[in-house]
Amino acid sequence: MRLASAATPGAALLTPVTHFYRKLPFQHALAVAATMIGLVATSAVDARVTKITFQTTTPVANTGPVGPYEQLRGEAEGELDPLDRRNAVITDIQFAPRNANGKVTYTTQFTLLKPVDMSKAGGILMELIPNRGGIATPYGNDLLFAYGEVVLNVAWQGDIPITDTTGDLGINVPRAVGVVGPVWDRFIAPSGLQANLPEVEGRLLATMDTTQAKLISFASETPEGVKTDVVQIPSTDFAFASCTAANPFPGTPSATQLCVKGGFNNQRGYELIRLARDPYVLGVGEAAMRDVSSFFRYAAADDFGTANPLAGRIQIALNFGNSQSGRLGKHFLNNGFNEDDSNTVGRIVFDGMNPNIAGMMGSFNIRFAKPGDIAEMYDPGAAGTLWWEDYADPVRGTPAWGFLTRCRVTNTCPKIMETYGGADIWYSHASPGITGTLGNQDLPLPENVRRYWHAGTAHGGGTPSWNLGARSTDPLRNIGNPNGQRETNRALHVAMIEWVRNGTPPPPSAYPRVSDGTLVPANSAAMGWPNIPGSPKPDGVMNPVLNYDYGASFRYAEGSGVISNVPPVILGVIPTLAPKVDADGNDVAGLRSLLHRMPLSTYTGWNPIATGPLKGREQSLAGGSIPFPRTAAERIALGDPRLSIVERYGSLGNYLFQASKIAKSLVAQRLLLPDDATALVNTMKTQMTSGGLLPLVP
Repeated sequence: MRLASAATPGAALLTPVTHFYRKLPFQHALAVAATMIGLVATSAVDARVTKITFQTTTPVANTGPVGPYEQLRGEAEGELDPLDRRNAVITDIQFAPRNANGKVTYTTQFTLLKPVDMSKAGGILMELIPNRGGIATPYGNDLLFAYGEVVLNVAWQGDIPITDTTGDLGINVPRAVGVVGPVWDRFIAPSGLQANLPEVEGRLLATMDTTQAKLISFASETPEGVKTDVVQIPSTDFAFASCTAANPFPGTPSATQLCVKGGFNNQRGYELIRLARDPYVLGVGEAAMRDVSSFFRYAAADDFGTANPLAGRIQIALNFGNSQSGRLGKHFLNNGFNEDDSNTVGRIVFDGMNPNIAGMMGSFNIRFAKPGDIAEMYDPGAAGTLWWEDYADPVRGTPAWGFLTRCRVTNTCPKIMETYGGADIWYSHASPGITGTLGNQDLPLPENVRRYWHAGTAHGGGTPSWNLGARSTDPLRNIGNPNGQRETNRALHVAMIEWVRNGTPPPPSAYPRVSDGTLVPANSAAMGWPNIPGSPKPDGVMNPVLNYDYGASFRYAEGSGVISNVPPVILGVIPTLAPKVDADGNDVAGLRSLLHRMPLSTYTGWNPIATGPLKGREQSLAGGSIPFPRTAAERIALGDPRLSIVERYGSLGNYLFQASKIAKSLVAQRLLLPDDATALVNTMKTQMTSGGLLPLVP
């Protein structure tokens, strides 16, 4: 059994490129860059996709000029050289089993949506990163088909193994067999006699001996990690077991469940520290995504003569990741995977990347990580790089580094569109990527990066609606937020194609900034939040970035390595700012949708948890809305400081006229496609006419 430690056996296999610990001097970063340049010049190892198997073909109708499509589903087998610098960043690859060639192998699933007649294809390979194994469809087939795009999904998430050939996409990556180390599990307000250990497949229980574990409960926890009424539960009062009313504590031993004497109290939170074993070598999934995407872009055939159906037809390759998969895209680029693993040194995988609604990185190349986690307490997604330009983190003591540091050395940086919205600031830690960890400046954006922040939206945006919902009757909660992002993102996708293919500059970046006062401390006074009776305020809602000490074997700049402090020590709180709002409570900066420009409500990127140990904190990626009063009489009766809908717009005709002008302006700015503008205005007319929000005439 190998215990996890900073001095792991085989560490000599890792080049200096992978070691970015805290408080290293700036000169070290320069030395690393020089090392990388030398390695670029000498690399000559060819690890690759060795075998492609197509398993199913499904016809997909398309009446456009490109003609019908087909979706191919299959598996790719590949091998990685653990000694190659481009793979050395993979945590625990030195512990992975090797084949007869000394390589580390994987098998991953993919889907390929392509024109039947590839001579009509548009020359664009669009790789959509699956989110938790799901096949991604972010823009709608109509837009992708209009450009003749080939759409590729490649499984990467190592704790979702291949189980069948029909459902979600899985990947088989190796395990670091014999490695043992501590992990934490959290249970917020569980009920009943037992609870399932979260995502135990990637964190196999190493021992059922509860004297080697620790379980606490607590009454509440602030966003800063301060717990109240902490109780340590004796090791004799919990068990790794299944408990039922017929089979009470200590129950039947189980490696996947936790049982507590007397049952769980659903008014409390619980935190378990235990030993896990045989972690997945998760970073192999990122290498697999790199290699399969590169195969379909560049290769003629696999080692067994199976032809690449895209051979010779791809001119540019784009990448889109949504939420978790967008965070994976940032991590992928940050760890150097946009240079493919071939004999052609410095060969780029993706020419353009769009990490969408992804405020940070994630747990993708960390021993015993849970890649499906988001931004809960102790999660390491925001522990390292959050910015595009090189930045020396003065709070965490890491040297100058950015998402583009590695790709600049190998000349494999893509053009970037970063798109996200309100919940990605309020919950998933986006603001330090704008301001740095002191929260007092606007970090520069490189020339190849555009940032678009969707004002007043929940995570991913809602379905635009002009039907006014009923106000929430819970003063601690808002109703859902219908403000959309999809239509704007479709227009930005077209702009990305024109940028990569033709060099046409996309629309200018739009996001809140410290310098113009639109990014401020996350409290009512600084934000200018109106006092809306019967509705929650933003005070105490923000999920802040915390400064964790994960231990010496965690590589902060890369967001990779081993967490040896479990749970990690919280050293402090990093300023995590919020957008400034107008008199209605609506965000003033960023990209403002048609609905946001002609609002019927206050649209928030936050929505508090109403009850339980985390009461008052931001829900996981939630947003909300607070409808305006309909009339002046309703406004006066409610004591609402916001103008009513009738006072704002007068008549339905006036509202529709003004909204149509704004829609045309958004089309002219390349922030809305003409067909989408027409569809939105038609939806608006239908809903507002039937809803009776405004009189037909003043």
